[in-house]
Amino acid sequence: MSESLHKQCLICNHPKLQILTRYAVHHLVKCSNCGFVFANSIPLESELVHHYEGYGRRNYLSPITVKRYHELLNRFEKFRSTRKLIDVGCGIGYFLEVAKEQNWNVYGTEFTDEAIRICREKGINMQQGKLNPANYEATSFDVITSFEVLEHINNPREEVQHFHRLLRQGGAVYITTPNFNSLSRIFLKEKWNVLAYPEHLCYYTPATLQRLFTESGFSLLKIETTGISITRAKTSLKISNQSYISETSDDEKFRRTLESNSLMRSIKSVTNKLLTFWDAGDSIKATFIKK
Repeated sequence: MSESLHKQCLICNHPKLQILTRYAVHHLVKCSNCGFVFANSIPLESELVHHYEGYGRRNYLSPITVKRYHELLNRFEKFRSTRKLIDVGCGIGYFLEVAKEQNWNVYGTEFTDEAIRICREKGINMQQGKLNPANYEATSFDVITSFEVLEHINNPREEVQHFHRLLRQGGAVYITTPNFNSLSRIFLKEKWNVLAYPEHLCYYTPATLQRLFTESGFSLLKIETTGISITRAKTSLKISNQSYISETSDDEKFRRTLESNSLMRSIKSVTNKLLTFWDAGDSIKATFIKK
């Protein structure tokens, strides 16, 4: 493990950091000023390479997820001007494939050779490694997306500044990331298996995510906290070893039940509104607009 430590908050630069002893194995600290929770240990590159070598690249893609992608892209239509959309940390390009179907010019970033190869075979404009704004024309994108990526990086202010440079004025950034305020984390505590060093380095709440973006030149359009994962709860408690993303997971079975029943869909909608009101859902989903 690396002995290098962050000496100040990654969002507000405040020097007073409180060690979260319950989460010591994940090196978590909490900023005494803004409340941001992150790993203050800086992983070595060798640690990260070793960890991400094991990442799967052929994960199950649910038809329900594809439907949600289309719904999300329909919401992006009002931002369409240059027709350029970039997905930062795009995996093997599932979302960008759907965006291509809706006539977006699609770009992506990823780290591994395999992911780059697969995406390029799908006709996606790819850059390997971290998002580098020098690789693109400034203010040229209508939309930037980043699904479950922000928690993996320990330079969030720099990343969001890159977003700001690439996005045209009035363009949108859409982010999803785990919610440290979720009922799941509160109930499971240190057993919550979203906690995973060095994979996950930053843990956001709606308040800290909003602060990160608004202090970097964005305004908030919408923020939600939605969902409670049955699969995540069971695997965290070690009463199941099911794959988190699979056709047979408890989450996927429940999603199919919800999709097939209009009453259940209504209950889901009300539940997600309540979870958002309490900032208690498992996932933060946020849209920010460049000022």
